[in-house]
Amino acid sequence: MDQQKTGALIRRLRLEKGLTQRALAEAVGVGDKAVSKWERGAGCPDVGTLGALAEALGTGVNQLLSGCLEANDTEGGNMKRIQFYVCPSCGNLMTATGAAELSCCGRKLEPLRAQPADEAHRPAVEQVEDEDYITFAHGMEKEHYIVFAALVGYDRVTVVRLYPEQGAELRIPRLRRGKLYWYCSRHGLFTS
Repeated sequence: MDQQKTGALIRRLRLEKGLTQRALAEAVGVGDKAVSKWERGAGCPDVGTLGALAEALGTGVNQLLSGCLEANDTEGGNMKRIQFYVCPSCGNLMTATGAAELSCCGRKLEPLRAQPADEAHRPAVEQVEDEDYITFAHGMEKEHYIVFAALVGYDRVTVVRLYPEQGAELRIPRLRRGKLYWYCSRHGLFTS
């Protein structure tokens, strides 16, 4: 850890949040002289305060320790680069269209890797008016079911969450061009 870089980042983030050194110190549970010391690069935050400090400044512990925030590249928001994340504990679903560090239930989440559909996970798609009616010949038991389906277009994502209590079917607005993704609770993410 470079104390000078970390100190400069703490100061920058504190000022962006409109906090005084005293206000930040109170939020973290240290004295205001400690914050001054960190910002000057004359010391570093104690391991026990890093989590609270990162939360107060709206960043991650890794970014504080490295002393820099990496901006996403200009191509980062492209929908073609969408990534899906599912928490293994609570089932929370998140997406990102660029580089992201996501966590849920205390775990760092890794993006799901889409695989081509096998016979057991291949959907049937039928056009009904201006929607696609999608069905899966897949069981919907509590421990093994289709969790969600998402249609990704060049400018939008439509996600439909499914539950074991319902059938493996959904209706989704039709897009002229789009890519369909779906997630099986046991076998992972698939795409067509």
